[in-house]
Amino acid sequence: MSPSQTLHPADLSRDDIAAWRAIAAAEPAFASPLLGPDFARAVGAVRPDARVAIWRRDGEAVGFLPHHLKTGGLARPIGAPLSDYHALVSRAPLPATDALAEAGLGALRFTGLIDPHGMFDAAVRSRQVAYVIELSQGADAYLEALRAQSPKRFKNYRRLQSKVARELGELTLSAPDEDRAAFDQLIAWKRDQLQRTGAHDFLAPDWTRELMGRLFSTTQGDFRGLMITLRVDGKVVAGHFGVRLADVYHPWIAATDPEMGAYSVGQLFLLQAIAAMPDLGLRTYDLGPGHDHYKAPYALTHREIGEGTALAAGAAGWRSRLGEGAWRLAGAGCGPLAGRVRRRFETISDVEVTLSGRMRGLANAVASKARRTGAEIEG
Repeated sequence: MSPSQTLHPADLSRDDIAAWRAIAAAEPAFASPLLGPDFARAVGAVRPDARVAIWRRDGEAVGFLPHHLKTGGLARPIGAPLSDYHALVSRAPLPATDALAEAGLGALRFTGLIDPHGMFDAAVRSRQVAYVIELSQGADAYLEALRAQSPKRFKNYRRLQSKVARELGELTLSAPDEDRAAFDQLIAWKRDQLQRTGAHDFLAPDWTRELMGRLFSTTQGDFRGLMITLRVDGKVVAGHFGVRLADVYHPWIAATDPEMGAYSVGQLFLLQAIAAMPDLGLRTYDLGPGHDHYKAPYALTHREIGEGTALAAGAAGWRSRLGEGAWRLAGAGCGPLAGRVRRRFETISDVEVTLSGRMRGLANAVASKARRTGAEIEG
């Protein structure tokens, strides 16, 4: 077995696309819009450096790894950091380190690995939880389970809903919402939030905005963009935008009107979004990892994802081994700080495709850290 080729997603054959979809459909762990050929092709439409490694057995495609190739033969997940989940999508376990070498890759660096076959267990350095809303018995039953789990919280939600209706106007959910002005507003709120919190603005580069704009304009087919918004008297106050594949939805953008903070409209939005899932044809609302305080109260299902670096066997991995060793040496004795610094550098490298963009990102990261440190000292 060997990869017959590594190619741009636009060059995938119809047979390979069908094989990839079939493999993903056969394994529940791969049931995500981010793990199939449609997402790879969507990223490929805005990123000429997108690639897919294909492994074959007796001429049949048995494994797919979409990626971007970085310096030193390092593979990073396609579309990162939008690829909250990534995987080597295969029918059965492949010899991971040998497979990477056969594909000409020195290493695979991952932060949201889905690996149902355990191919990369030895390379996982840490694990985290992703949060999933999974309707198995309908929205009403799900919301009742949430209420039973935290009756005090739900009592507060009812109080907030009454407060909004009394002071501001009627709450309504638009699902799906195809209003371009509302989409632009969510993006603006999200970028403002990223700036306030000092996170890297992943919406600044042309390719991320173009990708989201293309998906927003795609309203038909199994794979398409989906925006859901909460409005008060017709004015957007909160919403999600992301990508769906059939009955699985994965939002990227969660944004709220900063002037509505006292009303917790983000919390009220999620309750109404869950109630709307059946009418939208959704069974799974995958909130992904991170922001535990916001997501955990709504997710009765969790999935575990891995972070680490898989090094290729033999000579193919030697440069990546040096790089990985350097990161470990630099992080010795630094605890969680080293991991945060590495993830920040990787995010900048993933998002910014130009040298000037990377330099600007690094400068902003240093400035943001200085501002936060100064604020802490003054406080």
